[in-house]
Amino acid sequence: MNALRRWRPLLRIAWRDAARHKVRSALVLALIALPVMAVTAADVLYQTATVTGAESLDRRIGGADAQIRVDPWSASVAQWPDPDRGSASVGDQRSGPPPTLAELGRTLGRPMRGIELRSGQVQVDTAKGAAAVDVEEVDLRDPLAAGLYRIDRGRAPIGVDEVVVNSDLADRGAGLGDTLQVSDGPALKVVGVGESTSFWGYPTMVTLPGVVDLPDDGSRAWLVDAGGPITWPEVRSLNAVGAVVLSREVVEHPPPDSEVPAELRNTGGDSSQTLAILGLIVAMVLLEVVLLAGPAFAVGARRQSRTLALMSATGATPPQTRRTVLGSALVLGTVAALGGVVAGIGLAWATQPLLQRLSHEWFGPFDVPWPHLAGIAIFGLVSALLAAVVPAWISSRQDVVAVLAGRRGDRKAGLRSPVAGVLLLGAGIAGSAAGARAHGNGELMIAFSALVAVLGMILLVPLVLVGLAKVSARLPLALRFAVRDAARHRTRTVPAVAAVAATVAGVVALGIANASDAKENRETYTPTLRAGDGVVAAYGAQADDWEPIRRALEREIPAATVEPVEGLPEGGSDGSVSLRFRTAEHKNFLYSYGSSLGASVLVADRLPGLPGLDPDQGAVVDRVLTTGGVVVFANERVPGHEVVVSGRHYDGNGRAGAKVEKHTLPAVFIHVPSHVTVPQAVLSPMAARELGLAPATVGMYVTGSTITADQERNADEAVAAIVPYAGLYVERGYQGDDATRILLLILGSLGAVLMLGGTLTTTYLALSDARPDLATLGAVGAAPRTRRAVAGSFAVVVALVGGVVGAAVGFIPGIAVARPLTSSQGVYAAPSGGSGSSGFNADQLPVTGPFLDIPWLLIVALVVALPLVTALVVAATTRPRLPLVARLD
Repeated sequence: MNALRRWRPLLRIAWRDAARHKVRSALVLALIALPVMAVTAADVLYQTATVTGAESLDRRIGGADAQIRVDPWSASVAQWPDPDRGSASVGDQRSGPPPTLAELGRTLGRPMRGIELRSGQVQVDTAKGAAAVDVEEVDLRDPLAAGLYRIDRGRAPIGVDEVVVNSDLADRGAGLGDTLQVSDGPALKVVGVGESTSFWGYPTMVTLPGVVDLPDDGSRAWLVDAGGPITWPEVRSLNAVGAVVLSREVVEHPPPDSEVPAELRNTGGDSSQTLAILGLIVAMVLLEVVLLAGPAFAVGARRQSRTLALMSATGATPPQTRRTVLGSALVLGTVAALGGVVAGIGLAWATQPLLQRLSHEWFGPFDVPWPHLAGIAIFGLVSALLAAVVPAWISSRQDVVAVLAGRRGDRKAGLRSPVAGVLLLGAGIAGSAAGARAHGNGELMIAFSALVAVLGMILLVPLVLVGLAKVSARLPLALRFAVRDAARHRTRTVPAVAAVAATVAGVVALGIANASDAKENRETYTPTLRAGDGVVAAYGAQADDWEPIRRALEREIPAATVEPVEGLPEGGSDGSVSLRFRTAEHKNFLYSYGSSLGASVLVADRLPGLPGLDPDQGAVVDRVLTTGGVVVFANERVPGHEVVVSGRHYDGNGRAGAKVEKHTLPAVFIHVPSHVTVPQAVLSPMAARELGLAPATVGMYVTGSTITADQERNADEAVAAIVPYAGLYVERGYQGDDATRILLLILGSLGAVLMLGGTLTTTYLALSDARPDLATLGAVGAAPRTRRAVAGSFAVVVALVGGVVGAAVGFIPGIAVARPLTSSQGVYAAPSGGSGSSGFNADQLPVTGPFLDIPWLLIVALVVALPLVTALVVAATTRPRLPLVARLD
């Protein structure tokens, strides 16, 4: 009660001061509320997008007590309470058929009613040909299936000739009332259009069980009514007979982890590392809020300096003086924290539909995690109090006589901060360098080192400002005034500059890491064709399928040239041929090989359109092929002009047949980078005949035209109508990930908002604090535009100095983390056309990386362009004239 009595008048003073200075109070509220709003919105959106096990039960098992799944191989299984988290086969394989639903009921000691649930993929006819469609077979009329699917128009199927489709399939011509023809299957009438309650964005249809011919691997799944909850011990008894169970009772009331089978307990993530990363993020956000709000409380304490001096002169103790400033932080922090939480909930509600479009998994119900939000509100209040600690401490130590006489009462800064800053910055650099070379958890070490470096940078900002003030003699008046004012009032300027610097450091570090990761993806991308060309390699195609495929391609892409690709067939009922190529010194030429052209050994009289080849070698290659030779691809430089070819025939069942007798043939060896996947070789037609091999058409090559996305889709459907599930592949080169571009855009926008907000509020606070100085300028004859120039110069000093210092510090963790992030061993890709191994061990594979890419556009925009824009905004919105006031200092 005594403590409350001590705080009550101080809080009353703080409330009245906030109401009296509405503009300054609004700035403080914005600086604290904006981060709270952002964190609140992010938390609410994350909780809404994250569908927990209990929330997902209706969309996974409908109205059933459980979903039970058995496969023909596992005699006994182990699982987590939610099997989506993990399950594994244990013990011996099953020797007999899997149990039926009745047998599973006898295992539980009670009968169970169930409906079968089957899923797979079929091909349906479309206007252009055929397309692959996901299919679910379940009786949607049964209460056990309620919640699996949402029917928006029409009704559920009641007959074996009816189907429900989703909007993606309806948009392809299978609308309500239309007929959907399953390729090599029944014709189904579309009686309903709806969506799965779990996923969207891919063509899907729902039928009654047994309507379409799905592959049968012996596994079975049922939605069951067990006459009551299936408990965890009952789940374990069903596991013992090879059944994986998703039980509503167990998911809603999970057992302790100690009851999870020992085989699965260590399959979770590293929780300690996750907590460390979350703690690091919280520390950085807290530091950012403190630095942003610090200048506002410094200016407020400055405006209260005479009141605080009078309190001290009349007997107030330093703790009482500090509580006066902290009382203002308590009042404004409470209002800002609560307002930020409310605004964050509203922002999450407004942006949820936009984010849903970016995810093909349906969000859960709008989820407001009140315990989390209470912690975020407390977080905002604590940030405000921490931001006011330094101004409160300085106010309690001010020179009372100087303040009452109208002069500044700040104490001279000490020398310990720069020394500590240098030590912390050095430790951050050393830690980042060590993390870059660490073999495990290097990224985590770099992240903590970055935090240490940022703290060191903050302690060095006063030294930077003082240094700039000492060399500012030749600067223009407005800029010289702003630089010297910033150095003189460091309690106001340093937190603002440090906040901008910390923001830029984080954005630059993440930007470098993200850009370097994108560069690795770009540099290690494995093209399979020349850019812009396409190929159809239908491995299930028969000899008489290729001519219809050629006509379909010419019809859908009329400007293109379509040529057959000849090669040695791989697999299929007609068997295959496996060839080996060697010289006296080399037995293995490629780390891995493969081809999207339909075969790993091609037969042609000229080099096909393969990537990664030197055009200058074309004449040599053509001469070798026209004279009966072989083109062999190798990851190393291979000397010589001959190659020994041998091999063996295999029948359609994979059994070895006749040998291909050894032949020494003229050859040219083409060196290709290890990350470029190419065929083993190209045989000339003469060499194929000499080896006794009969090449066949293995693909269709499309060139000579720009293939649009619509043409590719239409050609896909046309080809799939001839050979099921076949399609056209078009080489479009490396396509930047949309997530990468979005992340860079978000980083730039976040940095810009924080820099702009922090710089503007700090500049306006500085102008408010410097009113006597600016009035003096007007009194001695300064033109009105001079005040605008001074205002803009304040913004330049804060944003430019903070941007340059932050960018310099951000390079440290950014470059350091690029090394472990983009270094890898044995990077190679197996294209869709098939792949093989040449016998190299994994440790023989080349090491790629590290890759480093600096996003200069992002850095220049933050460090140079944004300060100039901010300065123009400040100059344009600043009053050119002020009423003259008297000043004594």
